Amino acid sequence: MALDVDDASFAREVLAADQPVLVDFWAEWCAPCLAMAPTLDELAVTLAGTVKIVKLDVAGNPAITSQYNVRNMPTLIVFKQGQPVDMKVGAGQSRVQLIKWLESHAA
Repeated sequence: MALDVDDASFAREVLAADQPVLVDFWAEWCAPCLAMAPTLDELAVTLAGTVKIVKLDVAGNPAITSQYNVRNMPTLIVFKQGQPVDMKVGAGQSRVQLIKWLESHAA
């Protein structure tokens, strides 16, 4: 299950993480976000220990959302050593594509 983070826990859970972190910027009103949620929750278990997956609700966390210039949902950003290194916008990726993308950042 993906971990929920907010403006207060973002630095601790994402920026200070010792492994790559995928942040799913999502919104409750976003149908593609809700459609992707089960896949991301499954990948959080499958890739545990390799890639950490967290979710940030954009509606309740405007500081982080604006800091990373997130304007469309879903936006997926991979962080390594506290820095954003890659981003995907939209829900067009399959489970297999997401795994390959995340594993490329875990290597």
